[in-house]
Amino acid sequence: MTLLDSIIEQNKTFVRPGAFPPLAKNPKKQFAIFTCMDTRLVDFLEPAMGIRRGDAKVIKNAGNTVLDQNGGVVRSLVAAIFMLGVEEVFVIGHKDCGMAAVDPAHLKARMIKRGIDPHAIEALVPDLAQWMGAFSCPVENVERVVTIIRESPLIPRDVPVHGLIFCPNDGHLEVIVRGY
Repeated sequence: MTLLDSIIEQNKTFVRPGAFPPLAKNPKKQFAIFTCMDTRLVDFLEPAMGIRRGDAKVIKNAGNTVLDQNGGVVRSLVAAIFMLGVEEVFVIGHKDCGMAAVDPAHLKARMIKRGIDPHAIEALVPDLAQWMGAFSCPVENVERVVTIIRESPLIPRDVPVHGLIFCPNDGHLEVIVRGY
């Protein structure tokens, strides 16, 4: 059985008519979280924050980085604020983030080994570490991302942008930037 097949089989046992009441598209608690896609945060970050399904908008990418000041993260926050009633933004990095240990030469070699044309890499992403959003310190990355979001002319001044660090081992949250 393939992974896809096993997921579809699991879904058949999960779906039960009437078991899940419909939720509004707008977050109940009017805030958005921008965090990392690290699997250790799944079903851990939200309970550690005391939130449940439907409470917040959650935006994720590798390393909770912002590479383009008007790109996907800011676009998603603009949609969340102006279309869905979000009133605060939480940028949440985490300890032991893999993006803090990116080895661009090793990454490039792995890409080439899997069939990616080295010329395509050079042409599309000449600085692989920068393109990946690599950083050396998760705390500094959170501070940088908060600043980028806060300084965006597309984010209203009255929307607090907070920065926190999460521990994927014990669930502890540490405030790095108070956005009020």
